Amino acid sequence: MQNLTVIGAGVLGSQIAFQAAYQGKDVLVCDVSNEILAKLPARWDYLKPLYLRDLSGATIEKLDAAAGRILTSSDLAHALKDADIVIEAVPEVLGIKRDVWAKVGAAAPEHTVFATNSSTLLPSDIADATGRPEMFLALHFSNEIWRQNIGEVMGHAGTAPQHVDAVAKFADEIGMIPVVLKKEQPGYIVNSLLIPFMTAAAKLYVRDVAAPADIDSTWRTATGSPFGPFEIHDIIGMETPYNLNSRSEDAELREFAEILKRDFIDKGRLGRAAGKGFYDYDQSAI
Repeated sequence: MQNLTVIGAGVLGSQIAFQAAYQGKDVLVCDVSNEILAKLPARWDYLKPLYLRDLSGATIEKLDAAAGRILTSSDLAHALKDADIVIEAVPEVLGIKRDVWAKVGAAAPEHTVFATNSSTLLPSDIADATGRPEMFLALHFSNEIWRQNIGEVMGHAGTAPQHVDAVAKFADEIGMIPVVLKKEQPGYIVNSLLIPFMTAAAKLYVRDVAAPADIDSTWRTATGSPFGPFEIHDIIGMETPYNLNSRSEDAELREFAEILKRDFIDKGRLGRAAGKGFYDYDQSAI
């Protein structure tokens, strides 16, 4: 799997593309927005200092070479024509994902393997939309994938075992530690543990029990964790938590989503990558 197509040029999509290119893969990033694609060189410039900070083997030459292996296109058919594997990282909305995968399935070469980076949706919720359910599975990355480098590989009942093995091998080749789940689980391992934690923090915030900084400080001090829940929100970015909570059956979580939209997303406070979220960040120190 040398040729990777990433569908979606947001926070995770851009990280997946850059990490794969850094490990020697040829990458094409596809997004419906040419405006977003045009901003990707600035995104590579943002990521390079982080690689230099966090990875002992990183050099400017290797990072520049990685950026040089990434092409972009808003033409889906063009983006897919040489793809060995497609990784989708579009908004966490089932209808959007199914629509994207229907188009990918109709246009991709016969040998192409399909992987979603969905945070919470099951592969079986999406697989039939591709027209090739046996070639479809999930490959889930945590934010800041160059250092938090778990690749959770999760098939559905109809995924052919050889494609699970191939995607696990691909994850290893791009510097991930592949973890193959035995069965489908909403949220995989990481988010099955993380989401209840983030939900508890959101409810403390909505109920005005304490300020985010106090909640974060309490958690860090009491557990030794490097981050509190609202610092994690800033790392993840606001859009994924908004999409998840806005559809919740829990009224408090829907209220939290409204707060994220009104006080953060609409004001450009999108998280640490944007320089501001629950906290303000010195971009040179991120």
